[in-house]
Amino acid sequence: MTDKIEVKDVTDDAVTTVDLYQDREKIYVRRIKGFYRNLRVYGGAALFALYFGTLWLDWNGRQAVLFDLPARQFHIFGITFWPQDFMLLSWALIICAFALFLVTVYAGRVWCGYTCPQSAWTWIFMFIEEKTEGKRNARIKLDDQPMTAQKFARKTAKHLLWLAVALATAITFVGYFVPVKDLLPQLVNFHASGWAIFWIAFFTLATYGNAGWLREQVCIYMCPYARFQAVMFDQDTLIVSYDEKRGEPRGARKRGISPADAGLGDCIDCELCVQVCPTGIDIRDGLQYECIGCAACIDACDSVMDKMGYDPGLIRYTTENSLEGKPSHILRPRLIGYALALAVMIGLFSWVIATRVPMDLSIERGRGALHRITPMGLVENSYRINLMNMTERDQGYRLSVEGLDGLQLLAPDVIHVTAGGSVELPVRLLIEPGQLPLPNNEIHFTAVAVDDPEQSVETESRFFGPARF
Repeated sequence: MTDKIEVKDVTDDAVTTVDLYQDREKIYVRRIKGFYRNLRVYGGAALFALYFGTLWLDWNGRQAVLFDLPARQFHIFGITFWPQDFMLLSWALIICAFALFLVTVYAGRVWCGYTCPQSAWTWIFMFIEEKTEGKRNARIKLDDQPMTAQKFARKTAKHLLWLAVALATAITFVGYFVPVKDLLPQLVNFHASGWAIFWIAFFTLATYGNAGWLREQVCIYMCPYARFQAVMFDQDTLIVSYDEKRGEPRGARKRGISPADAGLGDCIDCELCVQVCPTGIDIRDGLQYECIGCAACIDACDSVMDKMGYDPGLIRYTTENSLEGKPSHILRPRLIGYALALAVMIGLFSWVIATRVPMDLSIERGRGALHRITPMGLVENSYRINLMNMTERDQGYRLSVEGLDGLQLLAPDVIHVTAGGSVELPVRLLIEPGQLPLPNNEIHFTAVAVDDPEQSVETESRFFGPARF
C-alpha cells in the first residue's frame, strides 16, 4: 500500500504527488513579553512550586501527600484513603471534568495555554533552548549550519539541561509513591528498587520526548481535548480571535502613517503573531483547533500596535458574536448549568469528606452450616469480622449487635487495631430458639471507637435458625 497519491489539476492537466505522511516542519517559537506571558510565567511558577514542593511537606511525621500502593493507603494532608474510598476518587475526577467543561464553555482552551502540564513543561524547554542556542533567528541559522564544535556544544548543553529537568520531574513524580526522603538516598547509593528505577527512566524519557521533541504534536494529534472541545464552544465563548474587519486589508507601511491614508487595515502583516505561536498557526486565518488559547499572539500584536501608535486589541480575547457586532452574553443556560452542577458536586463532596468515618467494618458469615444447636440448646451462628482503622493512631473499638432480643455476642470487649491497620477475627452469636421470630432474621453489627464514640460504623448481616414446618 502506497503512502502517496496523485492529484490532477483540472485547470492545466498537471499532476502533483502529495505525501500523505509529511515530515514535521520544525517550529521556531519567538519569545515575546506582555501581560499574558506574565500570567503564564507567574501561574506556571505557582504550579511548579506546588508540584515540586508538596512532597517535601510533612504531616504528622509522614510525607503530606503519599500514595502508598503496597499498603493500599493514600495519605493526603492527614486524611488516609483506602481502596474502599475509590468512589471518592471517581467523584473527584468527575468534579475536575465538570470544572474543565465550565472553563471551556466560558473561555475556550485557556486550560491548555496556561495550566496544561504539556504546555507548562514545553515553555520551560523552549526557554532552555533559547538560552543555549539563541533567539529565533539565531536558532534557525544554527540548524542550517553544518556541525561545528560550537554547534555541538550548544546542542549538547540544551539536551543535558532538558534531561536534567526531565529527571527532576520523574524523580518528583515517583516521590509521590515512594517517600522521597528515602528515595533520594537510595538513588545516590544505588539501592533503589528496580521498579523505582524503571518508572524514573520511563517518565524521564516521556517528559524529554513530549516537551522537547513532540511539543505541538501532542497538542494537535495526541490530545483528545483538542478534538472534542468544539462541541462545548458557542457564539459567546471567549476565544483568541483576529478582528478581520479592522485588520484587513493587511499590508506593510511606515510608522506614523494612518491606515486610512494608506488604504489599509491595522494589520501590517509582520507575521509576529505566527512566529510566537507554539503550534505554528496563523490566527488571522480564523479559529483553528490547533490554537491552545495561550494569547502569545495577543502580546505580540499589542506590542506592534503600540509601536505603530494604533489601538491594541487587533488580536484579542473576544466572542464570535462580538466580532459580528452582536451582543455577547456571559450568563447563558449551558454555562449556568455547568456552574450549578459543579457547585452541587463540590458541596456534596466536601460534606462527604467532612463527615467521613475513618473506619470500616465488614462481616462474612462462617462457612459450613447456616446454624448449629449448642449442647446448651442455643442456636449459634458464626461470623468473621474485618475491622479497619483508617486513622493515624492506634484505636480500640467495641462491637455490638442489634436486631433480635436476647441475642448474645461472644467477642472481645475491646478490639485493638493499629494505625492504618486492620484486624480479622471470628465471633459467635447465640440465642434461645424460642426468641427467634423467623428462620431468617436481619441483624446489625456496630463498631464504635472507644476514644471517640461519635466514630461508629454499622453493617447488616443475617441470623439463621431452624426451619419451621
